[in-house]
Amino acid sequence: MDLFDKFEPLLQAKAKLPFEDGDPFTVCMEKVISQTEAIINGRHTILAGTNNYLGLTFDRTCIEAAHKALDEQGTGTTGSRVLNGTYAGHRGLEEALAEFYGTAHAMVFSTGYQANLGMISTLCGPKDFLLIDADSHASIYDGCKMGDATVVRFRHNDANDLDKRLRRIDSSAGRLVVLEGLYSMLGDRAPLKELVAVAKAHGASVLVDEAHSLGVYGATGRGVSQEDGVEDQVDFIVGTFSKSVGTIGGFCVSNHPKFEVMRLVCRPYLFTASLPPSVVASATAAVKIMGRSPKLREQLWRNARQLHDGLEKLGFSLGAPVSPISAVKISDQATAMRFWAGLLQAGVYVNLAFPPATPQGIYLLRCSLSAAHTPEQIDFMLDKFKEVGLALGEIGPNRVSETRPAGADARTIASPLAAGAAAATG
Repeated sequence: MDLFDKFEPLLQAKAKLPFEDGDPFTVCMEKVISQTEAIINGRHTILAGTNNYLGLTFDRTCIEAAHKALDEQGTGTTGSRVLNGTYAGHRGLEEALAEFYGTAHAMVFSTGYQANLGMISTLCGPKDFLLIDADSHASIYDGCKMGDATVVRFRHNDANDLDKRLRRIDSSAGRLVVLEGLYSMLGDRAPLKELVAVAKAHGASVLVDEAHSLGVYGATGRGVSQEDGVEDQVDFIVGTFSKSVGTIGGFCVSNHPKFEVMRLVCRPYLFTASLPPSVVASATAAVKIMGRSPKLREQLWRNARQLHDGLEKLGFSLGAPVSPISAVKISDQATAMRFWAGLLQAGVYVNLAFPPATPQGIYLLRCSLSAAHTPEQIDFMLDKFKEVGLALGEIGPNRVSETRPAGADARTIASPLAAGAAAATG
């Protein structure tokens, strides 16, 4: 038997999909012009699906810091943090993160995905319990798979269901509740105040992944934990540099007195080459920018409200209230494909998302805005959503009445991802 035979149904389903303007899962940015513009398929395109929330990928301070580190320290460390891969810059970045969050400890990983893998798989052992939201990101699911703990899922954002499941677990067992600040597919925010209160009432530890909420929520941009006033009750905050920070990498911050032992026992930290000096330098500069100026965050929220309100007025069904992520629900897979292609042909790039990467078996056109978008660019996006939506009957007099679940469309791709795992990058 060929090892690839198991993927044949996926390949056959993919071959039948109506790719009208290239494969949406392998889009190539032929030339990146700015935080919000690129050349795709030879056309000038507005980028509305990059998670570049604060637009820091082209910030001059971050770029200059990266250049300086590249010139002085080279292209990489060629070693893990516990061997030769800890430079002064790595420690400086951890110090900047600890200062930003007001915590005693900070630990930097090579990706946000690895931060979740490392923390979740290491913290919980064979006698422990992991309680995770059903709509958790793929990195959280994979962290659970890597570990030996018993995994319990609770209904999405449902504090009552979390309470019920915690009641069934012996209070003498180790318990870690894993939450996200902002869920990446629908753009819905977690009710952290209620969820954390339940976890603490049962004596459980709490880890919050602020990947999509860092730089977006809270008085100083620390995320939904700060926004909801529960930072002092959250034991571990995980985040990534690949969204608001504008580069690559991940981290965990904590006040736990024994946290530093993680550097000796966390395999994704121990056995991965450390971040290159240029990335460390740009991330450090970005964290400091986030901490001292709210202007980018304020502009991001103005942009988010403009797009969300505009899509709502056009008659689209959206996944959540206003957030930097506007997820447009589409009636079926074939229509979602054609809608995505129509937008791209019209000069707007968004994310196309299918089940099981999406919750509730729905199809989405996922927009993620940046502080760098102009009001004119957002008006352009709305115009194109209106044109394509009317042509496909997603809005207007010929509108399809409701979205169909995945099982209703025989052409749905049977993704190899675990059901319930969100597809956005970590």
